[in-house]
Amino acid sequence: MASLLVRPTEPDAQGTVIDVTPESAGWTHVGFRVHKLAKGQRLEASSDDQEVCLVLLTGRATVTCGEHRFEDIGQRMDIFEQIPPYAVYLPDHVSYAVEATTDLELAVCAAPGHGNHAPRLIAPDNIKKSTRGQGTNTRHVHDILPETEPADSLLVVEVFTPAGNWSSYPPHKHDVDNLPHESFLEETYYHRINPEQGFAFQRVYTDDRSLDETMAVENGCCVLVPKGYHPVGASHGYSLYYLNVMAGPKRAWKFHNDPDHEWLMNA
Repeated sequence: MASLLVRPTEPDAQGTVIDVTPESAGWTHVGFRVHKLAKGQRLEASSDDQEVCLVLLTGRATVTCGEHRFEDIGQRMDIFEQIPPYAVYLPDHVSYAVEATTDLELAVCAAPGHGNHAPRLIAPDNIKKSTRGQGTNTRHVHDILPETEPADSLLVVEVFTPAGNWSSYPPHKHDVDNLPHESFLEETYYHRINPEQGFAFQRVYTDDRSLDETMAVENGCCVLVPKGYHPVGASHGYSLYYLNVMAGPKRAWKFHNDPDHEWLMNA
């Protein structure tokens, strides 16, 4: 099995700092990249057999795909402004370009596409905001590409966890194709931390503990969740952001809580 903790690298010629492919992760569905582009830098790519959701994590850009042109989109200059991002959905088998009109941090979320949808802009006003949990389990959610919005495979969401709080908690999993009770979804967590010298912890474990890995997650790291429960804890003094990408054989998010911690739902 691939290491579950993927650390950022120095930017390459295309500004790539994180590059997760199904081959590198040892799974089937999810691909994920992060590019850091300087103002004026241009990224050109093809979606191949994957549908893609481009998430402008910070900065502004012009995105083009065939006759579609989304001019100078973006408003979030710092992730921890905690406002929804701009995003662009692209189907499989298209070429696209992203030109940074300011310094830009761009996430490229990918999963198998089947040609069922056209390119479209996902504006902040189209993104549902909600708060989950209570007390030290409170976190704030932006549903960028939920199952209620059209796509073939992708599910994309971002979560803000206040300093000292827990998230993806109580621990839950989605690794069994048993709808309507549970769906099988691979998942990536892309972490950002404020202030950036901080850290968080993420545990990924199965009922039989054949997988049981706890990681100290630093700013810019990505965690792979091929299966199992995957809670996250933000350390005192450091707020946590993560971007989740999920995909599996069916586009549905149905999870199962760890029975040992189910009581927390009623506490």
